[in-house]
Amino acid sequence: MITHLKSAKDDERSDTLLVFLPGAYLKPDEFEREGFISAVRERHLAADSLLVDADVSYYYDQTLSERLHADVIEPQRAKGYKSIWLVGISIGGFGALIHELSRPGSVDGIVALAPYLGRRVLGAEILKAGGLRTWQAPAGPLPDEEVDRKLWPWFQQYLEPQKSQSLPQLYLGFGLSDRFASNHKLLADALPEGRVFTTEGGHDWPQWRQLWRNVLDVLPLPSLGRSRGSSATRPPAPRMTPSAKPWAIAA
Repeated sequence: MITHLKSAKDDERSDTLLVFLPGAYLKPDEFEREGFISAVRERHLAADSLLVDADVSYYYDQTLSERLHADVIEPQRAKGYKSIWLVGISIGGFGALIHELSRPGSVDGIVALAPYLGRRVLGAEILKAGGLRTWQAPAGPLPDEEVDRKLWPWFQQYLEPQKSQSLPQLYLGFGLSDRFASNHKLLADALPEGRVFTTEGGHDWPQWRQLWRNVLDVLPLPSLGRSRGSSATRPPAPRMTPSAKPWAIAA
């Protein structure tokens, strides 16, 4: 995978890395064009950004998790990054989630913006059962090999306090008119308060930009000016605005 590093400061490397995964048929440099990198710098965060050219072919041949781990995560850990977050849009959000599913504990956090979460028919099955809190995955052999059969039971672990402590922090953002919103709402109900943000609109850059800026305001990332190795981070402070709100407010 081809990568492009955007450092928080020109003269030094940070201890935290944000790895950006684009949506289908989108180019990694669009994150920079759409203001995602400048939003990090405007907040004076000690977090470098890595744009990854993870095109849709990796999903078609089912090598995304393998290549992301071997080409990106492991080499960046070897360079000394202590905290790595995956930030994915649409199918890039799906990629971030299935990577953690296949490589548990390899990253510290995930921001999934308007992620593809699998087939609508499976989401409808979960909704009919009353949501993730009451849905029970089929026992025995899975009816098919689609990865969403494993993804939704994994999401249920966020409902269990003890199990969730070993999972990466997961933040979800989506437009209320997004074509995947029905599945987003199912996942939203499983996440802790303050981890889900919504905005008006659908599945496009204006919504993703707004969501990123608001999610970024509360991510537990270090600020510039702190000594290297410091574990201190900004205290979470969710911002309530009409255009991007925690799920509990938007509902």
